Amino acid sequence: MSTTAVPIAGPQWRSWLHASRPATLPAAAVPVLVGTAAATSLSHVHVVTFAAALAASVLIQIGTNFSNDYFDHRHGTDTEARLGPIRLIQSGSVSAHGVLVAALASFGLAAAIGLYLIYVGGWPILVIGVLSILSGVAYTGGPWPLGYHGLGDLFVFVFFGLVAVCGSAYLQTFHITGRTVAAAVPVALLVTAILIVNNLRDVDTDRQTNKKTMAVYIGKPLTRLQYTAFVLLAFLVPPIMWATGLVGPWIWLTWLALPLGLTLAQMVRRGAEGAALNVALKRTGQLHLFFGLLLAAGLWL
Repeated sequence: MSTTAVPIAGPQWRSWLHASRPATLPAAAVPVLVGTAAATSLSHVHVVTFAAALAASVLIQIGTNFSNDYFDHRHGTDTEARLGPIRLIQSGSVSAHGVLVAALASFGLAAAIGLYLIYVGGWPILVIGVLSILSGVAYTGGPWPLGYHGLGDLFVFVFFGLVAVCGSAYLQTFHITGRTVAAAVPVALLVTAILIVNNLRDVDTDRQTNKKTMAVYIGKPLTRLQYTAFVLLAFLVPPIMWATGLVGPWIWLTWLALPLGLTLAQMVRRGAEGAALNVALKRTGQLHLFFGLLLAAGLWL
């Protein structure tokens, strides 16, 4: 079943801005900031490299968002029963072909910036860049979409968490330390929590359209437990880093975000549904950003 076309109100640029999902972009920025902070002191940051890595990461996120819009439309998963925000094609604002071109353009710009990053960091950055773009497309596209076979959580954890943080650190110092890997873990946990609550919200409609996310496979109760575990585990990593001598006491700044984390964990665990999960999704994105800024500050101080 297809949705009734209701174009997004306002000028065309507003439709494109809506489709780029600006609320998701901090999820691309935080790993670059944390990876840079884990690798080097604030006074020794290579600013041009940091800016290029940030731009490439955000463009890959935008390209992935456009790609998801296009391929979800092709798979017929954007139905009238969907609880999330109206997609660009779903609204009738832009053609499917236009969204595909926008996705390819975003990935192309990321690749162009990536040429500079490859010049700086060599073949490891080439591998990371190619795999990141291919995974962005394969998340909902290709012959075996990752997000349709329960692998979306793993994809996000690895590429928008571990790989993005470690790759950003490598660009600054050309090596990866245990401190960097440890700092990547809570970032990966919280960015995956964003996807978990998104899939929890959509589990019923995804099941109807044969989109087999991890939430569809394990069901709502275990998905709620998964979300709670990921959020709480993120707050356990900084104390472990401090206790093992990887960082100083400023890393405890991350616990300023704990009240929000506990509130969200309780909200989801106690059975939030429908519109309440839209609120939880938005606030989980805010938690990821807030925690990431505090983590970067704790690493730099």
